[in-house]
Amino acid sequence: MYFNIAGFAISLSGKGEEAFAEGLLPSFGAFCTEAAGAEQLFTMHVDDSPLPAIEPAAAMDFDTGNGHTLVCPRADGSYQFAISNTERRPCCLLETNSDFTECKCALSGTMAMRSFGLNNALMMAFAFAAAGHEAVLMHASCIVHNGLAYPFIARSGTGKSTHSGLWLKHISDTELLNDDNPVIRIIGGKPVAYGSPWSGKTPCYRNASAPIGAITRISRAGNNSIERLAAAQAFASLLPSCSTMKWDKAVFNDTCDTITRIVETTPIYTLHCLPNAEAALLCHDTIAR
Repeated sequence: MYFNIAGFAISLSGKGEEAFAEGLLPSFGAFCTEAAGAEQLFTMHVDDSPLPAIEPAAAMDFDTGNGHTLVCPRADGSYQFAISNTERRPCCLLETNSDFTECKCALSGTMAMRSFGLNNALMMAFAFAAAGHEAVLMHASCIVHNGLAYPFIARSGTGKSTHSGLWLKHISDTELLNDDNPVIRIIGGKPVAYGSPWSGKTPCYRNASAPIGAITRISRAGNNSIERLAAAQAFASLLPSCSTMKWDKAVFNDTCDTITRIVETTPIYTLHCLPNAEAALLCHDTIAR
């Protein structure tokens, strides 16, 4: 099976038909292709034969914001990830080489658990493999308005999706691109937002893209106001929203370089706001004028 996500080609293979039972990757339909693309990002092989067990003493907690993951760096630069669901039931053991171009995983549990494990394995492999190609997986809700993409970033539960919903309701010519993890790539020196198969609780899996007009951090407040951030503040706002590994120098440095390119070419704002129509209109009149 082949997929094209944000212009990157991914190949997925499996041992036995059970690895790709119907419904295992329901959000990937729009990204399926018949052949691998020219720019192959990584390969993933699914084989339910047991892989070497992860060593708890060498493992670290890795916060994906979704379930529970342990990561174990190896001396040769390769990795193991033990992925469990929100109930801490083991769903997937993922192994990768040092640059995440070659991956394999073993799934376990019910169909829902296997789907959860494979989706998370593919998302992590994508984020870390793409880092070296001027691309980041950004935790954001992203709308497109008048042909330009506007990602909204914030800590979970702050109101990214709510603010996107206000644009959709009150501002014409607005559509949702992705509600949780759009891909941001530097293309021709400028950032472009792409839809992805990972959209959180909102089933918005669009194989589409648009150049970014601005990025806005949502901050709950008692009244509505907006400010453009200086470069250092903008960098500090974007970094926590990008999937990376601070202990992996190559991945982290590449992620920081991409964020720097975004900050250099794109206005970054903080919107202090209530969850109301006035906040959306203020944001629109400022960032999309």
